Amino acid sequence: MHLLLKGIVIGFAIAAPVGPIGALCIRRTLADGRLVGLLSGLGAATADGIYGAIAAFGLTAVSAFLVGQRLWLGLTGGIILLFLGIRTFVARPASAARPASPSGFLKAYGSTFVLTLSNPVTILAFAAVFAGLGVTAGGDHGQAALLVLGVFLGSAAWWVILSVGVGASRGWFNESGMRWVNRVAGVVIAGFGLAALLNALR
Repeated sequence: MHLLLKGIVIGFAIAAPVGPIGALCIRRTLADGRLVGLLSGLGAATADGIYGAIAAFGLTAVSAFLVGQRLWLGLTGGIILLFLGIRTFVARPASAARPASPSGFLKAYGSTFVLTLSNPVTILAFAAVFAGLGVTAGGDHGQAALLVLGVFLGSAAWWVILSVGVGASRGWFNESGMRWVNRVAGVVIAGFGLAALLNALR
């Protein structure tokens, strides 16, 4: 049980810093509702869980392949973030949260899942943290599974808190306020995309 709790703490700590996914989640929650914002966060949490599992279970061939492709993955992720940032910046502000369709839910989840997977160096971070906790690749698979489950639950908990909290503040934003939300979120997301491109090309 203590490994599960440690995993929850790790997952929460990894998800909590506001980056491009956080900015995207906040903006989508305000524009499209809590569920779309939450699904955006859960896409990232799922990708974190996958990378955590690769590190914990010692899937070295998969890890080496993904890290070896970080140039192309970084370029892809950076381009997607730039596109999302520009589209968010110029988007018309919604006067109220728009109800999303099932395809919209899938798109919200899938887009952040792909974006988070575009940073395979996360595997190395998980491997270092797990080694510090004494969970080594190829060791007790039950312990590794518990830790990975905790990582996912901790990350998901952060996205629940964020989407519910931001959704509760939706009434504070009029059309002008939402326009500024779009602009700020667009600049933040595009800025991370540009940074990802420059980092991939270095």
